[in-house]
Amino acid sequence: MHPTRGDGGSEERPEDQSADPTDDRLVGSDRVLAVLTALAGYPEGIGLDELARSVHSPKPTVHRALASLRRAGLARQDGRGHYVLGDEFLRLAFAHHEARPEHVRVHPILERLSQRFGETVHYAVLEGGSVVYRAKVDPPAGAIKLTSVVGGRNPAHTTAVGKLLLSDRLPDLAAVRAWVGDRDLERRTEHTLTTPEALHAELARTRARGYGVDDEENEPGVSCLALPLFLTSPTAASGAISVSALSYRTPLPALIADLPTIRSIITGA
Repeated sequence: MHPTRGDGGSEERPEDQSADPTDDRLVGSDRVLAVLTALAGYPEGIGLDELARSVHSPKPTVHRALASLRRAGLARQDGRGHYVLGDEFLRLAFAHHEARPEHVRVHPILERLSQRFGETVHYAVLEGGSVVYRAKVDPPAGAIKLTSVVGGRNPAHTTAVGKLLLSDRLPDLAAVRAWVGDRDLERRTEHTLTTPEALHAELARTRARGYGVDDEENEPGVSCLALPLFLTSPTAASGAISVSALSYRTPLPALIADLPTIRSIITGA
């Protein structure tokens, strides 16, 4: 998440439209955005020295970026002199998230599923080789909760939501191989599918049955069942909803046996 390229420790020159386009130093708005992104990784706050190291820029440069963010209310300094995201940033982020049409439509479904199963429920979309969690509802207080977060990512090939969405986009082995390319499929657990052939076979099974599963493939002890959600089109899934359960408490066969209930809650039938 944190930017890894900076200006080599030298003071930045004023932005010049004739500058070399291959120069990848952080300048102007890119510098400010890099500092803002870095702050998001330190909810307890971060000092100027550490922040400068994290974005690979000199302290005067980072201090100017922080001044711009503080004037806009997007960053602030706490009592220890550490910098954190500002209340205005949080207000804008939460207001935007709460007002998103998908959040408004999806959240009641997630709440009903979480109440029904006592497990964590996600709504996720596919972005390249990853799934991104757009909404999440945890089980009632007192139950064990998963560490996933809204905006977090997981490899698509390790998750129920990812394999479900990929099954519609990768119809044959050639398509799977092209999607994988020359990268290695990350092995998260001993159950993770790590070859194009194995993934293709699983995507074929997923298409045939109409739902995706994660049998402890992304995280040991956690199983998931996913169904598509059609928010913007009756034929193309906008994303997928998954019930993510602790396997000892709600094993995958139990979720599959309750598939009609999950489907009826999602469709409103």
